[in-house]
Amino acid sequence: MPITMRRAVLRGTWGICATLGLAPLLTRRSMAQSGSAAAPAAIPEFQVDPFWPKPLPNNWIIGAVAGVAVDKRDHIWIVHRPGTIAQRQLMAERNPPETSCCTRAPAVLVFDKQGNVLRNWGGPGQGYEWPEVEHGIYVDANDFVWLAGSGPKDHQLLKFTLDGQFVMQIGRSGQSRGNADTANLNRPADVEVDTEAREVYVADGYGNRRVIVFDSETGAYKRHWGAYGQPPVDGGPEAYGGTAAYTPGQPPSRQFASPVHCVRLTRDRQVYVCDRTNDRYQVFRPDGTFVAEYFIAPETRLNGSVADLLPSLDPSQEFLFSVDNSNGVARVIRRRDGEVLSTFGRPGRWAGQFHVPHNIAQDSDGSLYITEVDNGQRVQRFVRRAPS
Repeated sequence: MPITMRRAVLRGTWGICATLGLAPLLTRRSMAQSGSAAAPAAIPEFQVDPFWPKPLPNNWIIGAVAGVAVDKRDHIWIVHRPGTIAQRQLMAERNPPETSCCTRAPAVLVFDKQGNVLRNWGGPGQGYEWPEVEHGIYVDANDFVWLAGSGPKDHQLLKFTLDGQFVMQIGRSGQSRGNADTANLNRPADVEVDTEAREVYVADGYGNRRVIVFDSETGAYKRHWGAYGQPPVDGGPEAYGGTAAYTPGQPPSRQFASPVHCVRLTRDRQVYVCDRTNDRYQVFRPDGTFVAEYFIAPETRLNGSVADLLPSLDPSQEFLFSVDNSNGVARVIRRRDGEVLSTFGRPGRWAGQFHVPHNIAQDSDGSLYITEVDNGQRVQRFVRRAPS
């Protein structure tokens, strides 16, 4: 089976056909017919900007960069994990300092498009429970910053102003009662806000196996669902730390595996969810109705192949951009049928290469910002270039 193979599974009778192996053929045929009237858009191409961002001020150094977001001003936000920085890199924090550099940067850093630091904040404070392990960040259209954490007791979601003033917390640290709990999360990975509907969608996460939706202003629970729009279940071999391993070629799992790693909304009112360890993403309507699933690099084991997804900026959002933290690449995917059109990057430490790519965002020019965790500990910018 080629590493770029993908499979689509649709609702109703299409799901039956998929079980028989017919749905991909029918899907490709119908897409080819429907696309014959218009010339396809050029596949986006990218090149790394090795000079972005600029060196950090104040002798700061960053740890694993878990999340990235771009706000409506084209400012680039990252959340990193100060606790992942090796002590030997922090000799300037000792008393007395043993070297001239370095010290931990605040967990939240904001850059302009030129790579200058504009804001910084983050960490424990009055009235909220800062996550044990920083993970996802999102800035909504109303200028609120949302933060999620993936530590063992990170069962909460935080909302702040742009300058780091606390606004709201959903859930409480260490209080999750599992997938049926509508008051708490369980190690949430990612968040996105539907401003018009005043709803916040959460990929929940490392401890649960669901998407859960709250009122973005009050924090009131709205709804949740698991894989295929069905109720998620607790425990079992696919839970985080369980004994099951994804096995290529076997029937698709009826449950999300841990972690449910991303949630993304598109203009045509679809919800995209990364089921990372199962090498797939699933598509839903906002009410949780299942639409389709697509497999990416389905022979991948380890941590899975779909760490994050991002729709393109064109009016029809024809493409998806995806990062794969196991294979160390980024992909351009045709959104209508899940076909992988191109890849860029490869595992490595140099500019344009990746060590555990984790999260992706884009600015209004179409440049991509990709973060790296583990020992990657950076964010890189990839500039959109004219097709070759």
